[in-house]
Amino acid sequence: MKEIIAMIRPKMMAKTKDVLEKAGILSITALPVLGRGKQQGIANEVDIEYRPKILEQKNQRMKYIPKRMISIVVKNDEVDTVIKSLVEVNRTGQIGDGKIFVCPIDEVLRIRTGEIGEAAIL
Repeated sequence: MKEIIAMIRPKMMAKTKDVLEKAGILSITALPVLGRGKQQGIANEVDIEYRPKILEQKNQRMKYIPKRMISIVVKNDEVDTVIKSLVEVNRTGQIGDGKIFVCPIDEVLRIRTGEIGEAAIL
């Protein structure tokens, strides 16, 4: 099993959810997060509301950039499908398209039923 963690633009969340659903991936966790990459963001890139001072500009760079973090746990044979779907919908060719991380999962336990392993993520 693998956990796929993706950082994407907030405005791409609905399209991302739709493409994952069409690929048969129904279980995801999504959180609003703040961060920045090595480019430190471009001030006019953000078009959503945010709290004052979160995006303080300094030399046209931003302190933090709003993103969505998506976490998806899948069977090993679903990893390529998820990555392809994420890239397909989120790649614009511009700075800030995001990142995808693939991490191993040693074990999963469904609390309600006690199922373990792949049975717990189905």
